[in-house]
Amino acid sequence: MAEPRVGELLDRRAVQLTARADDKDHAIWLCGQALLEVGAVAPSYVDSMLERERSISTFVGEGVAIPHGTLAGKDSVHRDALCFLRFLDPVDWGDGAAVSVCIGIAAVGGRHVGILAQLAQILLDPDRAEALRTATDVDTVLGLLQPSTEDVTA
Repeated sequence: MAEPRVGELLDRRAVQLTARADDKDHAIWLCGQALLEVGAVAPSYVDSMLERERSISTFVGEGVAIPHGTLAGKDSVHRDALCFLRFLDPVDWGDGAAVSVCIGIAAVGGRHVGILAQLAQILLDPDRAEALRTATDVDTVLGLLQPSTEDVTA
């Protein structure tokens, strides 16, 4: 079975462009709630996302974090999905890191690895990463998360 493309995993209902979070845990909880609301996960997955963050940071640089659950939380995933939250005020992620964008992942089995790889290719493009951090409409986000031809063949 072919890897799902990240652009196909993002339900426009899971895009929030004016999110606010008190702290890192609240930001991760909001991501989990967005995945829950589109039916991608069971409620226990949100706890799994918070547990993952306690073991290793999901901050990837350039103002972006990619929260996802632990291996034990995989049983709580109904289907592969993403959420996208842009925070009006950056969230302190610890160690001096400030997060403006969270892209939450829910993936069945080991498919999160391929999804993370696709997201990394997208986020390695500084122009695309900046455009995601400043996006003000859902269609822009959906377009930016479509892998380019170079991303797919790389």
